Amino acid sequence: MSDRSTLVHEPLHAVMDEVMRNGLTDRTREQKIGRWVAVICGFYLISCFLVPAMMPTGSVPELSGRANMLDYATDDDWGNKNHSDNGEIGHDQGAHGGTFSWMELNPYFGFIYAFGDLNCHQKHERSWTVNENQMPVCARDVGIFLGLTLGAWWFSRRGYNRWTLRDTFLTLLPDERIESLYLVDRRMKAMLLIGFAMCLPVILDGGIQAITSYESNNPLRLTTGVPFGFIISWLLTSSLASRPAKFDGDASRVILPAGAHLMAPLKPIDVAGESE
Repeated sequence: MSDRSTLVHEPLHAVMDEVMRNGLTDRTREQKIGRWVAVICGFYLISCFLVPAMMPTGSVPELSGRANMLDYATDDDWGNKNHSDNGEIGHDQGAHGGTFSWMELNPYFGFIYAFGDLNCHQKHERSWTVNENQMPVCARDVGIFLGLTLGAWWFSRRGYNRWTLRDTFLTLLPDERIESLYLVDRRMKAMLLIGFAMCLPVILDGGIQAITSYESNNPLRLTTGVPFGFIISWLLTSSLASRPAKFDGDASRVILPAGAHLMAPLKPIDVAGESE
């Protein structure tokens, strides 16, 4: 994928009915990318509720580990030690329902809890329980996976390959609403601003909680996690879908709002007038 292109404006010409918003005749690849990401993220999201519901009641105690570390693989791992309940991480596991080891579970259950163990702190006060079993990830991560799933699903419905990441990203917005971005070429600024705005809720909620005595609540953690997951999914699917090769290297085939077209950079010419 390459973002090296020049934005030019030309009068709109008649376009054949079979040519879509991106200048191509189909968007099958974009649909597949969105659906696959939605299926993978949705599978884990549903499993976060399904697995503890299927396990014996009360078989997953209150957990409190470290993010990006494996703390509950075996009974002898870090999370199962008797840490201080007053510390910033960890707790006295023996006083919170006993030890837990996801390696003792069946492969499906074990994978769901192992993924949560590796990627989430699993603090019990920031997590929900299902069937008296703590869920594999905290409430904020549940919101993030919900956002990931929704973002990928929306891309499967609205996303188009338009050569560059920024132009593919902006296809989730109606063309008539973003014409001004193309008239003054503020595409990259718009993409960055949208990304920052959707990350801001989780930055504020999590950041203020980390540096002050403020303590968020699980519904708010869920709510702030959704836009964060959505923008990650939006960027991921856009980056996977934006492929110049689909236009046979002809940037002028890309249809953009406001009659704009991409023009690939010309090869440098030497003093003798020959292409380098």
